[in-house]
Amino acid sequence: MTSPVPMSVAVVIPAKDEAERIAPTVTAAAGLPHVDLVIVVDDGSGDATARLAEAAGARVVRHESNHGKAAAMMTGAKYAAAHDDPLAPRAVLFVDADLGASAANLAALIGPVLAGEADLTVANIPRANSSGGGGRVVRLAQRTVAARTGRQFAQPLNGMRCITRPALASALPLASGWGVEVGMLLDVLAAGHRVVEVPVEFTHRATGTDLAGVLHRGKQMRDVARVAAGRRGRAGGRGNVAGMGGADAAGGAEHDAGGDKQGGGGDDQRAAGGDNQGGGGDNRGAGDNQGGSGDDQRAAGRGD
Repeated sequence: MTSPVPMSVAVVIPAKDEAERIAPTVTAAAGLPHVDLVIVVDDGSGDATARLAEAAGARVVRHESNHGKAAAMMTGAKYAAAHDDPLAPRAVLFVDADLGASAANLAALIGPVLAGEADLTVANIPRANSSGGGGRVVRLAQRTVAARTGRQFAQPLNGMRCITRPALASALPLASGWGVEVGMLLDVLAAGHRVVEVPVEFTHRATGTDLAGVLHRGKQMRDVARVAAGRRGRAGGRGNVAGMGGADAAGGAEHDAGGDKQGGGGDDQRAAGGDNQGGGGDNRGAGDNQGGSGDDQRAAGRGD
């Protein structure tokens, strides 16, 4: 399936307690070719993340409390859709908040999408710049995607990716927790969209081998295993392009972001949009609750 070729790009940056790095990340993202909108979703930060992101030029949407990466991704994507030209929707580039100046290298992900050569591009970074884990979660993700789609991916958990609006719609509702990237791959491929990995050099805060790193990888393994066990890939998905924009995103209406709540089970993940330009006010997003861990949010999307 070939998506309409977008002409511009909205950057969505989920962020939790990233005051140290958010400003250079926003600045680098804003300087990428064809980017005309940078959105930071402050997912319940307790520091100056929102203020610094806005000062750097980002549009800021806030969650009152931490709801996890999938909910933040949906909030950002809905905000972007609400500010799109309906006849020329932007592509969406998802960026981790801790990349700093190295986010400038993500231009490599934009090129194939705007050239009409891919509907989803996924970053493939050098192993030396990846996390400090032993690779078990990555191997599980690789096996899951290969078994379901016949495609081999080096880094199926990499969160840096650029996607067309129709391809993103085919992945809705997003899988919860750390299964969001694998779920997106399965659904986008099942819908017949074109996916390519692109070599990209960037740096981030790597997950270490200490207790926090071990616990993070345990959560990754749990959530990827849930996707492996239950997400089959849905040609077309339950979302649609129109449902991600309009009054929903501008007025804060709830949107199902999929999956089970990490602490409670059941299909009860919600992501809400809203236009909070100044970091104040209440644009609520509920969703994939990672237990409020800032370390988990910062480590999102990087395989071990």
